[in-house]
Amino acid sequence: MKKYAFGVDIGGTTIKIGFFATEGELIDTWEIPTRTADNGKYIIGDIKQSIEDELAKRNLSIDDIEGIGLGVPGPVTEDGTVLKCVNLGWGVINIEEILSDAMGKIKVRAGNDANVAALGEMWKGGGKGHKDLVLITLGTGVGGGIIINGKILAGANGAAGEIGHIPVSDDETEPCGCGKKGCLEQYASANGIVRVAKRYLAANPDCKTTLRDSDNISSKVIFDKAKEGDSVALTIVDEVGRLLGKSIASICCVLNPEAVVIGGGMSKAGELLINTIKEYYKKYAFHASANTEFCIAELGNLAGIYGGAKMIID
Repeated sequence: MKKYAFGVDIGGTTIKIGFFATEGELIDTWEIPTRTADNGKYIIGDIKQSIEDELAKRNLSIDDIEGIGLGVPGPVTEDGTVLKCVNLGWGVINIEEILSDAMGKIKVRAGNDANVAALGEMWKGGGKGHKDLVLITLGTGVGGGIIINGKILAGANGAAGEIGHIPVSDDETEPCGCGKKGCLEQYASANGIVRVAKRYLAANPDCKTTLRDSDNISSKVIFDKAKEGDSVALTIVDEVGRLLGKSIASICCVLNPEAVVIGGGMSKAGELLINTIKEYYKKYAFHASANTEFCIAELGNLAGIYGGAKMIID
């Protein structure tokens, strides 16, 4: 194996790039803008140029590189085909072939960004030491990645791990971003928990809560108030924890992972959120899966580049 590899995490605003030793050390990391103009036609060229600039700076050539691993914000099949990526403007393209051809036939591997981040957390983060895990990211949306026997589970169309779109309510009247109604993401994301709180306050105008003192209710405000003992904030956290715990129990009935890794901005709520999820998980889980370990993600925004490098190293 050659000495170096690159991990790349393509986001809608920025592209994170990591330069790794194939022994596992992250040597350097940086970002470039994601140019989505003209249906994202500049993105691949920008990645190529940025990698070539890094190699030139270090007096290295493409012959010193084992390969490039990519995380893409959309479904990616086993052969590297992106099945449309709205945030980037891409249609159906084989990103592995295109980037490999552009860089002299270097090895390129690609996967859905959440799945690639899950691989990174397994390798160097909160899931270290486990070969079978599920990563759940609680941020603006709810994302997920699945690792089985140390490998990404992509699914037939690269759409495995879309945990945020598990249906949890038949009574929802507003559509999710995916077009369906009643998805987990509508309640358990950072935006979702705010939505739950606002609905509760509107339906219970006489309830006393310090949440009403906040001009702009955010997920952080809700968790802070809950930690202070506000009964309404605790009720909202409990409901979101119930939906997450029940959904994770369903996931674990199918996959039986060793660990569930919780990441994303909401994971900063710490034990309050994790313990609530675990309480309901235990209630709903199949007995053989009841002792699944719960971990906090550790790599943050670097998980994707670690996972990209790991795909190459493997």
